[in-house]
Amino acid sequence: MNLKKLISIIAVAGIVIASIVGTYVYFKAFTANTQFAQDEVFVFVPTGANYAEVKEMLTPLVKDIEKFDFVATSRNYDTNVKSGKFLLKKNMTSFDIVRSLRLNVPVKVAFNNQETLGKLVQRLATQLEPDSLKLEVAFTNTPFLEENGLTEETALALFIPNTYEFYWNTPAEKIAEKLAKEYRIFWNNERLEKAKAKNLTPIQVYTLASIVHKETAKVDERPTVAGVYLNRLQQDMPLQADPTIIFAIKKRSGDFDQEIKRVFFNDLRINSPYNTYVNKGLPPGPIAMPDVSAIDAVLNAEKHDYIYFCANPDKPGYHAFASSYEAHQVNAKKYAEWVTKLGIDR
Repeated sequence: MNLKKLISIIAVAGIVIASIVGTYVYFKAFTANTQFAQDEVFVFVPTGANYAEVKEMLTPLVKDIEKFDFVATSRNYDTNVKSGKFLLKKNMTSFDIVRSLRLNVPVKVAFNNQETLGKLVQRLATQLEPDSLKLEVAFTNTPFLEENGLTEETALALFIPNTYEFYWNTPAEKIAEKLAKEYRIFWNNERLEKAKAKNLTPIQVYTLASIVHKETAKVDERPTVAGVYLNRLQQDMPLQADPTIIFAIKKRSGDFDQEIKRVFFNDLRINSPYNTYVNKGLPPGPIAMPDVSAIDAVLNAEKHDYIYFCANPDKPGYHAFASSYEAHQVNAKKYAEWVTKLGIDR
């Protein structure tokens, strides 16, 4: 056999082998390898997870785990597992799956209407990897509170309801740092100047806003309600805010899930720093997480001479306002008769 013919045979054999290898690799790496019905699913890889644990998570989602394993090891994923939230799409190839497992998907985190820090961390823990205990420790450790001018009673004031973007596996301490940064951005010069003009700190504004938020769900009425409370503060009157009594009752019982629609005379005697019928000034901290409209309602409170208000049965959801106690008594009697007629006993 001459040299030319030998070279030809070797070349042909090389092509055949390359074709076989190429077909094998294509079959392993570039054919659809998912078995879920949805258009897309998310895989959550915990911090510290190893390759064996990732394979176990993926087994129900892929048709052939060996195909995935072939690509993962050839692309060194097995020694470089990343934690986070990852998107898998229907009919992805093994190559696509491995690539997606390196692309951490951000999470849109939203929170509002949380009555306590405990409720807030529970809410966050359903959206992010750190559990509620880790989050609470991050938000209440002494250096963090001192750095942001907070105490355990006022810690909730740090959180401005909004939608924020995090990676799912962001550590609790980093979450706290980012939310503190967002807090400082929210309290810009304009808002700070408005608070100063009312002789209030941002935390005091937030605390009063939490009362306004609880008093009325009507955004257009909140500046009027805020004006009443500011008038009381200026006249050194007790705020006499029923939502603070409700908060005190819940705090004493430890049950923040109970629903209280009516405050009775005996409730006004509760021994609590949050009792604004007994104690003048603002309570020690927020009684809930107010939304931004309530915060801005305090900063842009309506100027009037109202001192009193109560729910208005003629306009459900709104309140009747009065400048004198006598006028208020008329409104209050009308409301009490309406509530009794409805049979609301708590």
